Amino acid sequence: MKRALTQQEIDAVFAGSPAVQTPSDEVQAFDIRKLDKIPKSQLRSLHLVHETFTRNLTSNLSAYLRSYVMLSLVSLEQISYGEFVEGLASPACLAYISLYPYDGTAILDISTSLAFRFVEILLGSKEQSFISVQRKITDIEKRLFKTILSVILRELQEAWNSVADVNFAVSSLASETQLNYAQGAAEAMIVIAIEVCVGGTSGLMNLALPALFIKRLRNKFDQLEQIRRAEATESDQVHMGTLLQNAELDFNVQVSGGSVKAETLLDVSIGDVLILGESCNAPFRGFLNGRPQWLGGILEESGKLAFEITGTIS
Repeated sequence: MKRALTQQEIDAVFAGSPAVQTPSDEVQAFDIRKLDKIPKSQLRSLHLVHETFTRNLTSNLSAYLRSYVMLSLVSLEQISYGEFVEGLASPACLAYISLYPYDGTAILDISTSLAFRFVEILLGSKEQSFISVQRKITDIEKRLFKTILSVILRELQEAWNSVADVNFAVSSLASETQLNYAQGAAEAMIVIAIEVCVGGTSGLMNLALPALFIKRLRNKFDQLEQIRRAEATESDQVHMGTLLQNAELDFNVQVSGGSVKAETLLDVSIGDVLILGESCNAPFRGFLNGRPQWLGGILEESGKLAFEITGTIS
């Protein structure tokens, strides 16, 4: 049954329609740099890589300094290079690190209190009490400090081997951040903050990696996620064994022979006999998928040839 709508019903329909709603004049700001955000799955893999790095560096740096060293991963976040520089102390202890064979430069920031404590231990100081020094690191101290950096970068490279072959090497050391901008201020960086405790002194070590470098290795991180799987449970193993029971394998039996000259084979005809190098009592060898597995003999069973296993081949 057809019925015409009243004017009241028509007005109610148009009043609720989105097409006739008054547009909002409010404009929301959009940060284009959000497009460079690293996926969460990749950040998880980065977290695992640097957890391995801190764990290995704890033991190796303790052995190198012959002093108690404790490292713990504090945070992993993505910020701009300008924000990273603004958060650094002055004077600072910065190591600019090349990422061969990839483009870009990483930055390792170690608090000056830690840097001077490392130098003191290398010079033979065993005192637990240490007076924090707020000054630039000298050229002689830089030479000593580079030995610590070599240990740190060796462990960093070892941890990154699970992702890609990256050669981390110090290109320069600096004390002032304003004098050397390795990236544009708006460039995205992945900053890994690690707390370091050594000889009664504690401080932060910040490793800043270019986000573009991380994004170029996205496929490597995806492969790492696929490899990292949980071990099969007992029920999974039983299920897999059940599925493999009907799988077909190639099995054949051979007798060891000797060497025959090519001219002899060319003259072979029907009825000729070739003398093998093995005794007639020598056991036959059973091959599974082309690999020798068992020793045995040939016999007849139910009108068919059979292989009786008498031993195994190691």
